[in-house]
Amino acid sequence: METEKIIDTIDIDEVEETSFLTLFCHAIESRSKDPIMYDKKAVAIADELSKVLTGSKKKIDRLLAAKKINKMLVTHVVIRAKKYDEYAKEFLRQNPDGTIVNIGCGMDSRFSRIDDGNVRFFDLDLPEIIELKKKFCKETERYRFVSSSVFGREWMNLVKKEKGPYFFMAEGVFMYLDPVEVRSLVLHLQKNFPGSELVCEVFNSAWLKRPWKGIVDFKLRKELHLGKDITFSFGIGDSNEMEGWNKGIEFLDDWFYLDADEKKLGMLRILRKIKLFRQSLWTVHYRLN
Repeated sequence: METEKIIDTIDIDEVEETSFLTLFCHAIESRSKDPIMYDKKAVAIADELSKVLTGSKKKIDRLLAAKKINKMLVTHVVIRAKKYDEYAKEFLRQNPDGTIVNIGCGMDSRFSRIDDGNVRFFDLDLPEIIELKKKFCKETERYRFVSSSVFGREWMNLVKKEKGPYFFMAEGVFMYLDPVEVRSLVLHLQKNFPGSELVCEVFNSAWLKRPWKGIVDFKLRKELHLGKDITFSFGIGDSNEMEGWNKGIEFLDDWFYLDADEKKLGMLRILRKIKLFRQSLWTVHYRLN
């Protein structure tokens, strides 16, 4: 794969590094037997990043470079990505000239997977991630990068220059953020893009209470080898909860990972009958009227 220049070092913090985990899950699954989703771009980027990560002092980096990631995590991440691609494609079927914003995009290559030749697509993330991404992906008139905190407001002015309707996606993002700021973001989206749609992954707020919170942190730091600063902060109790944040927020539908019809879920499908596990991490879909 051709890049603008050889990558010698990678300088991002632990929270931003979670985007690498998603990328490598895509790459690993793409090379597996009967992949749930094939992501050619992810394979190429992961191969290039591995050359740097293999010499990292961080354990998670070395595990990624060696492609040693929990199989169930790989399955979860890829099933989720496939579903979000389907959300995006359905939006484009209904709105051929629509604009999509991938909030907290990380190193995801969704544009290359869903591009229909018409979509206007924005990848939004922190400057460090966007600068790294530019080494592998090139901007076009329809595919733009935005270097900004998700809580910045300037990026909204940039997106508004493109005609709607607008579709906002936040895959694997909100649970890491401050609850007050997540609510503020959603309300600002509603104010600036009336009639837009939001698809976002959410965490069950019940798991943010003791003793469950300790179990979640243990899995993140000990089992997934993520940094000490990685934790889940935002959650909701049920799929309708955001409707109560402001008049006009309309719940459309939700999707549960364990309900996916994928053989690679294996025995995990048994847990779909237990609400606390079925509704631990799931996706909600709203219209912001």
